Amino acid sequence: MLAGSINTNVNALYALDALNTNANTTNTLEQELSSGLAINSPADNPAGYIAAQGFTAQIGGVNQATSNANQAISLVQTADGAITQQVNIVQNISSIANQAANGGATAQQLAALQQVVSQLQTQISTISTQTNFNGVALLDGTFQGINFQVGASAGQTIGLTLASTAANQIGVYQSAVSGALYTTKGAGTGSVADDTGASYTISSGGAGAFTAGTFGVSGSAGNASITVSAATESAQGIAQAVNNSTSSTNVEGSAVTSVAFTVTAGSLSFDLGNGTGAAQTNKAQISATVTSVSQAGLAGLTNEINQATGETGVTATVNSSNQLVLTSASGDNISIAGFTGTGSLAAGGTTIETAGGTTSATVQGLVTLQSNQSFALAASASDIGLGASSNLSSLASVNVSTAAGASAALNTVTFALQQLESVGSQLGAVQQRLQATVGNLQTTDTNLTSAKSTVEDANIPQVTTQLTQAQILQQAGVSALAQSSTLQQAFLKLLQ
Repeated sequence: MLAGSINTNVNALYALDALNTNANTTNTLEQELSSGLAINSPADNPAGYIAAQGFTAQIGGVNQATSNANQAISLVQTADGAITQQVNIVQNISSIANQAANGGATAQQLAALQQVVSQLQTQISTISTQTNFNGVALLDGTFQGINFQVGASAGQTIGLTLASTAANQIGVYQSAVSGALYTTKGAGTGSVADDTGASYTISSGGAGAFTAGTFGVSGSAGNASITVSAATESAQGIAQAVNNSTSSTNVEGSAVTSVAFTVTAGSLSFDLGNGTGAAQTNKAQISATVTSVSQAGLAGLTNEINQATGETGVTATVNSSNQLVLTSASGDNISIAGFTGTGSLAAGGTTIETAGGTTSATVQGLVTLQSNQSFALAASASDIGLGASSNLSSLASVNVSTAAGASAALNTVTFALQQLESVGSQLGAVQQRLQATVGNLQTTDTNLTSAKSTVEDANIPQVTTQLTQAQILQQAGVSALAQSSTLQQAFLKLLQ
C-alpha cells in the first residue's frame, strides 16, 4: 500500500476478505451444529455426499427387508399353527381307526365312529382352504414358488412352496402287485380274493407270479434298482429288497399273504409251511377232520393251524362265507405239501385233494410299495406287475365302518401324518432361516449406520471449537476493519 493513500484502503480490503471468509465458515459450522451433519449438501464434500447417499439407500433397503422378513415369519407361524391343528385332528382319526380295528364293535358302533371320522375329514379340508395370511391362501396348494425379499439387493430371497393339506390330497401313495396261487401240477383259472382285498391269479404248473431280474424305483429321495431273485420269490422278499433301498428312494415295501379256501368236509392232513411245495421251510404237520363247513365244523382245523403258528408264521380264521382264510402277516409264501384225506381245499380253479392228484400248492402274497410322496416304477429285466406310477390313497377315502377298512385307515393315517409333519418341519426350517436373517439384517443395519455416521455426522465438540474460533476471528476482523478506517481518517488532518 502506498503510504498515505486515501483512494485505496488495502487494509480494509484485507479485513473485508477475512470477514467474508469467516462469515462463510461460521455459517457452515452453525449449519453443521444445528443439523448434526458434516455434509448438508454436495458442495460440503462431494465424495462424502455420494458415499452417504449410498449408505442411506442401503440402510433403507435393509430396514424394509427386516420388515419383510418379520412379516414372512408371521406368515409361516400362521401356516404352522394350522398344520398343528391338522396334525391333532389326524391323530384323533388314528385313535378312532385303532379302536374300530380292534374288533368286537357292532356295525352300528362302527357306523357311528365313521360319522365322527367324516366330520374330522371335513375339518381338515376346511382348515386347508381357510388358512390365509393377508388374503393369501397358504395350505390349499396355490402357495407355490413364493419368494420373500429378505435383503436390500435383488436375488436376496428365501423361497417357500406349500403343498395342499386337504384331506383328499394327503395320505399314502401306493403301487401294489399280487403274487399267485400255483401248483406243481396243472393250471387253474380265474383268481382268488380274500377278506383283505388281496387278489391272486392262478398260474400254470410250478411257475411263480414274478419274473427274476430287476426293476427300478424312482422316489422323492432318488432312484434304486430292486432285484427279484426268482419267480417263486415271496412278497416278503421283494418288500425287504425295496426296504433295503428306502434311504435312497423314500419308498417303503410291505407284504401280506392271505388266501381263502373253500373246504369240503372230511379228513385233511398236509404239511403247512413257507417256501414252495418242492422246498418247504418251517413246516408243521396239520391233521384234522372237518365235520361240517361252518364255524364250528372248521374249528378243529383252525385250531391245529394256529397251534403251529409259532413255527409256520401262518394263522387261520373262518370268514363270513365259512371259508378257511390262511394268512402270513409277514408276507412269506404259504406252502401246502403232501396233502392226503377225504376232504379238499379249493381256491379259484385249483383244488387240492388226493383224488385229483394236486396235493401241493404255494401261495405268493401281495407286495405293496408306498411312500408319503409320489413315485414311479420302471421294469427292465423284471416285471413283477407293478404299475408305472403310484396312486394316492387319500385321508378323505378313509372309512372305519368295517374292521378291514379301519385297519387300512391306520396305514393311510400314518403316511398322512408324515406328510403334515414334513410340511411342519419345512415351515420350522424356513422360520429359523428368517429369524437368522432378521438377526443378520439388524447387525448389518447397525454397521451401515455406523459407517454412514463416520462419513456424514458432524463432530460436535470439534464443530463447537471451530465455531468459537470463527466467531472470535469475525469479531477481530470487525475491529481490524474499524482500525483501517481510523487510519484513513487521520490523513485528513493534513488538510487543516
